[in-house]
Amino acid sequence: MPVRVLSEGAVPGGQVPTHLTRIPISLISTSTDYANKTVKGKVVRKGPLVSLAADNVILKAVIQEEDCQPNTSSQHPSINVVLLGALAKDFSLAVNQGDAVVASGFTVGKSPTVHKDKLHPFNLLLSGDNACIYVSRLPPPPDPRSPPAVKRSSPLSAEASRTTKAPKYTYVRLGDLKAGSVVNVYGVVVFFKQPFKSRGTDFCSSLKITDQSNQKIGCTIFCEKLEDHPKIFQIGDIVRMHRVKTQFFNDSITLVNTFGFSVVTFDGVAGSAMDPRTSSRSFHFDQEDRQTVEELRSWAASQTILPPVLSSPLSAVQPKAYFDLTCQLLAKAPIDTTCTLLKVWDGTRCPHTLLKVIVEPNAIEGPTSFSTEIENLIANVLVYDNHVEFARQLKPGNFLRIYNLRAIPGSSKVPGLTSSQSEEVDHLAFHLHGGTAYGRGIRVLPENSPDVQDLKRVIEALPEDGELNDSAMLEIWSTPPESLDGETVDCITERSCGHDIQSVTLSELKQCDPGRVHHVRVQLRSYEPRRLHQALKLYCSKCTSIQDVPDDELVAGLFSEGSKDSGPCSPPPWAFSGRVDVPGDSPGSWKRALSVHLSTQLMSEGKPKELIFLMGSTLEETCRLTSGYQNIVPVRASGGHMALLDLSAPFLFRGRKRYYGCRQCSEAAVREPCAEGVELIDEKIIAEALGVQLLQFVLLMKLELQDGTDTLEAILWRDAESFFRVSAEDVAANQEAQNSICQTMDSLCPAGGSTGERPWLDLCLTVYRAEDDGGQNQTCYQICHTTITKPPSTQSDPAPA
Repeated sequence: MPVRVLSEGAVPGGQVPTHLTRIPISLISTSTDYANKTVKGKVVRKGPLVSLAADNVILKAVIQEEDCQPNTSSQHPSINVVLLGALAKDFSLAVNQGDAVVASGFTVGKSPTVHKDKLHPFNLLLSGDNACIYVSRLPPPPDPRSPPAVKRSSPLSAEASRTTKAPKYTYVRLGDLKAGSVVNVYGVVVFFKQPFKSRGTDFCSSLKITDQSNQKIGCTIFCEKLEDHPKIFQIGDIVRMHRVKTQFFNDSITLVNTFGFSVVTFDGVAGSAMDPRTSSRSFHFDQEDRQTVEELRSWAASQTILPPVLSSPLSAVQPKAYFDLTCQLLAKAPIDTTCTLLKVWDGTRCPHTLLKVIVEPNAIEGPTSFSTEIENLIANVLVYDNHVEFARQLKPGNFLRIYNLRAIPGSSKVPGLTSSQSEEVDHLAFHLHGGTAYGRGIRVLPENSPDVQDLKRVIEALPEDGELNDSAMLEIWSTPPESLDGETVDCITERSCGHDIQSVTLSELKQCDPGRVHHVRVQLRSYEPRRLHQALKLYCSKCTSIQDVPDDELVAGLFSEGSKDSGPCSPPPWAFSGRVDVPGDSPGSWKRALSVHLSTQLMSEGKPKELIFLMGSTLEETCRLTSGYQNIVPVRASGGHMALLDLSAPFLFRGRKRYYGCRQCSEAAVREPCAEGVELIDEKIIAEALGVQLLQFVLLMKLELQDGTDTLEAILWRDAESFFRVSAEDVAANQEAQNSICQTMDSLCPAGGSTGERPWLDLCLTVYRAEDDGGQNQTCYQICHTTITKPPSTQSDPAPA
């Protein structure tokens, strides 16, 4: 059974079948049969629609009981409701936060989030044909500070429309948006970037809109089909968006599309035709919508908040200017992998001498030559970097708008053609630089666009040989947004990977297949462990195990156990035995003498302090002796012979540094290291002689990253040392190195600081699959090829707008 939308203002219980009886939320448990029961409440929280598989979705909501029945407990007046499949989709479309609902045909299960959200210990699960939601949309009280919201009618499911009055869309002013709700809005575009193809299945676009409330709201749109994105041609266009979710990011409200999203775009010029731009075959647009668009047009025309539109014909272009050009593509040719030539015209002649680009005729797509009259009107546009991919898809005859084109005066050379292209001085060149700052990009315009119609009228006045056949419209392509305003973001990291790829948003990254690397621009939201000494781990390169570094209490216990095995011990034939005095607490004082064994080879070479095997010592005594001996190996007596301590304890002390061995991969035995021809005996030589698989100190942290689209957990491990510019081995022994990491993390994620105070990070992430503790495959993300470039500071640079 579907979601049933009742008449506006009707009480849900009034149209529920009479054989169903209501049960209070506080009495919900797993010991009752709910076949003929209902639960009534107000929707106080509505989550997004989440895909579980190709043919299944899930949605989670919270309903709150408003009128507890007498003589019943109200300890848990709110309960989680989980909807699956078609019911979840209907709920997402038909139910809004604040609606009153009655649920029937549900089952009851234990809530896994009860300790986190402090709601009812059980939740309601609704799926299948027997589950049903009755919803009543109660009219909100009027706001005395502003005129009532304008309401529109919306299409309903066939079943609902047969029995009830069609619900109406409510449009929310941008100044009244609250985080965590799904709304419908109108707005005037003050900034936009075109959609780009992500590495997953979606396209992404970004824009900023405003209305009479003078609030500027950023919007990020993700849709699998390019035609479902807003068809924005210029600043000042008006958009109507249905079912966008409000969320709080960087101390401001932003909008993202959610399930059922739709958008219609209108020309923002007052008095222009009311032609909607949308891919929807059917959409609601009545006289009230027309009035809303006209009001926004008139309001925008009277304001100075809109940035000036920098459109210019070729006849008015000035050197050094950035401008938008509406033109027709006549021909194109690749210059190299990073540059493409577009030969365009707009029917006017540039007063400046333009750069001429000579290419091989067989490389040109489109006419290879033109009449002298037409040739004088053609501008050669050099398109770079990410725009090259889109330029490959263009067809001669397309009508284009090229955004943020730059007119560069002076000497110019064409990349890749230095052998045949001579240097031209004082020629004007048109360059479309890489990136998407300031909305930079190319868009194909439909033929019914007013700008295209104007362009055609200019071209039709030219000689016939200047006319070209139009080709079918090809949709847009561009690159990921750096920031909504296109401003340069000051980051405190740099990537060393050398990958020539565009940055993606976290939302896109989650849709990418494993086995590749990606670039992202993010902030640090949180990290674990908060006690950074817990981030220090021991890693075995042979069995790839990772373990915690034992604390001093555990290690001291192992030394104490080892010192109890003090039976007779025969030293090996290569060892020279003796005793050593342990220094006391004060200079010149001594505590006790311990047995030591030295290598006779090192003794003969005059290196008695290079390596000693220390018998029966405590951890404290071993540490006291490290200042006088280069390498100390703690040993114990076992079966009349020397043996190493349990490998949970360090097998070697070198100054302040301690070295551990893998218990699983080591075949430990006390043997004399081969020091012949070796100037310095290090931990690797000693570990090899003792049959110990040396464990490597590593830093392991989990970072929660965020941008304007999503959050994501990533591991910092293999490249952690280069990230912090400090070795894990130094961190284990050096307080200064530990302080360096603490200061870095404090600067990336200040305690109690707002998101806006956190610096931005350019990161390289690798995506891979791994098994969790339960043996299930999961997608993992790891930070790589990235280094902190700026020293930590108490105040971070401001985040981008």
